Amino acid sequence: MKKSDAKEGPSPSRLIDARITELGDWRGEILGKLRALVKQADPDVVEEWKWRGVPVWEHDGIICTGETYKSVVKMTFAKGASLKDPAKLFNSSLEGNTRRAIDFKEGDAIDAAALKALIKAAVALNTAKAKPRKKS
Repeated sequence: MKKSDAKEGPSPSRLIDARITELGDWRGEILGKLRALVKQADPDVVEEWKWRGVPVWEHDGIICTGETYKSVVKMTFAKGASLKDPAKLFNSSLEGNTRRAIDFKEGDAIDAAALKALIKAAVALNTAKAKPRKKS
């Protein structure tokens, strides 16, 4: 995994570790599982910590976020409306033109294969739309 460009303070990966530990309940467990699936689906993912404490996974742009609330862990895909979702994982933020989300509630099962396929599709979309880098 690539390191963040952050120069000061704890790394985003350490902050995400701390959030998972700090939650100490089913939300931390789900966030940890989602994080592991993102890393399995894209070994080149970059972890970031944005917007006052939201884990963000990037590869040529934002893939998804992992927000934690009292009753759900929300995995929001930045370009989810452009992704095919044959397993019908998206169950939140369905009305917008850009984002789509999956709300995980306590006790929900995670369809690992379908979620990794969705993550890989998001990476492929970002990579296809990435601007070519200039040669030095």
